[in-house]
Amino acid sequence: MPANSSLRDRFERGLAAPICLTWELTYACNLACTHCLSSSGRRDPRELSTAEAKALIDEIAAMQIFYVNVGGGEPMVRRDFFELIEYAVSSRVGVKFSTNGTRLDAAAARRLAAMDYLDVQVSLDGVDATTNDAIRGDGSYAAARRAMDHLAAANFGPFKISVVMTRHNVAQLDAFEALAASYGAQLRLTRLRPSGRGVDTWDELHPTRQQNRDLYHWLVARPDVLTGDSFFHLSALGAPLDGLNLCGAGRVVCLIDPIGDVYACPFVIHEQFLAGNVRDAGFGAVWRDSELFTSLRAEGSAGACASCGSYDACRGGCMAAKFFTGLELSDPDPECVFGHGETALANRVAVTLPSPKEDHSRRVALTLRSRVVG
Repeated sequence: MPANSSLRDRFERGLAAPICLTWELTYACNLACTHCLSSSGRRDPRELSTAEAKALIDEIAAMQIFYVNVGGGEPMVRRDFFELIEYAVSSRVGVKFSTNGTRLDAAAARRLAAMDYLDVQVSLDGVDATTNDAIRGDGSYAAARRAMDHLAAANFGPFKISVVMTRHNVAQLDAFEALAASYGAQLRLTRLRPSGRGVDTWDELHPTRQQNRDLYHWLVARPDVLTGDSFFHLSALGAPLDGLNLCGAGRVVCLIDPIGDVYACPFVIHEQFLAGNVRDAGFGAVWRDSELFTSLRAEGSAGACASCGSYDACRGGCMAAKFFTGLELSDPDPECVFGHGETALANRVAVTLPSPKEDHSRRVALTLRSRVVG
């Protein structure tokens, strides 16, 4: 039993406020990453106004939420981006925001460096342009590196380099570590989920079983590399990775999207995991009272993993990864380290894979899509 099991049990029952709240400020984005979890591209005209966003920040401050992870889309595309970020930090709300770096010039870096309670993550999915730009688009590697240079020149401090792990960049782990060290930055690795546009690219991009084993051992040897509990499904390989090692959806984390819809986690933007909207009764009411979150906090069954001796280590894996690959939530994680997920995937029969709630991609019409496998 992991040493933090009692704390994990408490967190599984839910907290009075989330530890981390992810807030997508906008669906607008000037890139079109092939794995984008929110299928971003075009702005949704219904997104929260500046006044509504500030009211939400007031509520977040009152709930004493530990920090807010701001993303998108590209959050810096919003004209009121700095107004909202400065309002948040002046309200003593800690902000971590993720950016592709294209709008982070020297002046922006100096403005960011002058703020307290602020952390910046620059997204990069390869240590070279060939690897990165195949995922994030032509010129995105150069833009991200320029943004890092601007942050370093502005003496921002240890910003983060955020990497989504794919089968094409696992071999670059040591090089990512060296790149972060060269900037005095922190390396943050996250798991590729089959959500958003990742529904269509997961099969070709997700790491192989051996690559996941290599990643696990690499992380065990480097406890200072941040993961945000992305890889708790790998803890079944041995010693648990640092963190709570559980699915925190609706328990300790959730997502607010640009129009105020609240989802169980950033990787399940789908009607089945929609808990409510902040425009109706505020965020606190959704967090406390939604039927969805209440059900997620109830004691669950190990399902198909009940007979596996490693269930307590991996807790059955990621809910979003199962859902968007057409598995039941009681099935093993599709990337189960013992191959049980691969077996479950192979046994699907004419399964209609769920699609994200909406697709905001600039190159694709705004329609719901269904694909049939089997």
